[in-house]
Amino acid sequence: MKQQTLGGEFTVKGKGLHTGLEIEATFYPAPENHGYKFQRVDLPDQPIIDALAENVIETGRGTVIAKGDAKVSTIEHALAALYAAGVDNCLIKVDAPEVPILDGSAIVFANEIARVGLKEQQADKNYYVVKHKIEVRDEQTGAHLTVLPDSEFSIDVMVGYDSPVLANQFARLENVADFTQEIAPCRTFVFVREVEMLLQANLIKGGDLDNAIVIYDRKLPQEQLDHIADLMGVPHKEVADFGYINNRPLQFDNEPARHKLLDVMGDVALIGRPLKGRIIACRPGHKINTTFAKQIRKEIVRQELQAPTYNPSVAPLMDINAIRAHLPHRYPMLLVDKVIEKGDSYIVGVKNVTANEPFFQGHFPQEPVMPGVLMVEAMAQTGGLLVLGTVDEPEKYSTYFMKIDNVKFRQKVVPGDTLLFHVSFISPLRRGCALMKGVAFVGDKVVCECEFMAQIIKNK
Repeated sequence: MKQQTLGGEFTVKGKGLHTGLEIEATFYPAPENHGYKFQRVDLPDQPIIDALAENVIETGRGTVIAKGDAKVSTIEHALAALYAAGVDNCLIKVDAPEVPILDGSAIVFANEIARVGLKEQQADKNYYVVKHKIEVRDEQTGAHLTVLPDSEFSIDVMVGYDSPVLANQFARLENVADFTQEIAPCRTFVFVREVEMLLQANLIKGGDLDNAIVIYDRKLPQEQLDHIADLMGVPHKEVADFGYINNRPLQFDNEPARHKLLDVMGDVALIGRPLKGRIIACRPGHKINTTFAKQIRKEIVRQELQAPTYNPSVAPLMDINAIRAHLPHRYPMLLVDKVIEKGDSYIVGVKNVTANEPFFQGHFPQEPVMPGVLMVEAMAQTGGLLVLGTVDEPEKYSTYFMKIDNVKFRQKVVPGDTLLFHVSFISPLRRGCALMKGVAFVGDKVVCECEFMAQIIKNK
């Protein structure tokens, strides 16, 4: 899978939910590995804020990111639409401290993305693959979020409120392709009993009966309802029965739960990568959503490259016979057993380390440890398979080391370990020379990494 950006730019205009300002936000295509970024074009120097979890500063009634004094709020609906569409790189220029609320959902963003289309880029997508159960809990609110390994991305959401109108609801997104139809139209919601408190907190100045689901679930005098309407600048409305008092009826019986699912997706986008895993969220909110995203971001920052997923039951892309047809190395110097994954710019090789390796006789007899130089050699051979994949008749070429830099050994490798080598181009292949980065893993741990240059030469 390749990274994608927008096929063209688009602009949305509308009120800000919290500021009440008239706001314009324009979404632009962005280069590879750019990610999502917001630019405050109304401020001096037009600062740019990376839409990443570590930049989240508030989660009260929406997700707020900041850089210095510049901040942007209510970003989750736009991010959910970009994330669901498979957009990896986008610059959003906004002329206010928040993104317009529009109708309180993500449908306008989703429709605009569909209208301008997507453009495939050259760089490979870099997924975050959930490999073990992850749990995040908020003991104060009772919210918890569990993420399980899965081959695709899906979300289950359960919400519960002390309310006769909105007690317990469930929503599920099994296939991201269904987002625009099933999730994007679902609006944010608020209880009437919360409105005055939110206004006193200088929030929801732009809220109305058209951009939020308003839930009436506790008896209030008509005078108080009129007072709230006056505070919000909306017409008075007589309400006799509990229920939803919007001008537009619910689009789904569980629209509030579906909107919570939308929020989860928008906040998960802050990890900066598409995720492969199943999210099960119970009573989610922006606080716990972004807590999870921050936890994943810490892992990504600590170890930028995630260990490849290796399933021995799956047939390899290249077995040992195919490798021998490409590489001139033979026993005892052929150090790659198979190739399990390959893209235009990267390759993943496997080396099963056994006690019968000849080097263990002297390194060391009483404590066998694989020599670090051989791990580097194995990565170079894996890189050679990547480079040889760029030429016709690869069996007529060989690759040779020219330079090795920034070698780091982090953990010893012993008999019984399975080494996974991830080798990728640092820059495009030029004049037969390839600059590559190799990282060796045992399980999820990095054991060795280096950068090296190799040259491809036709055999005489």
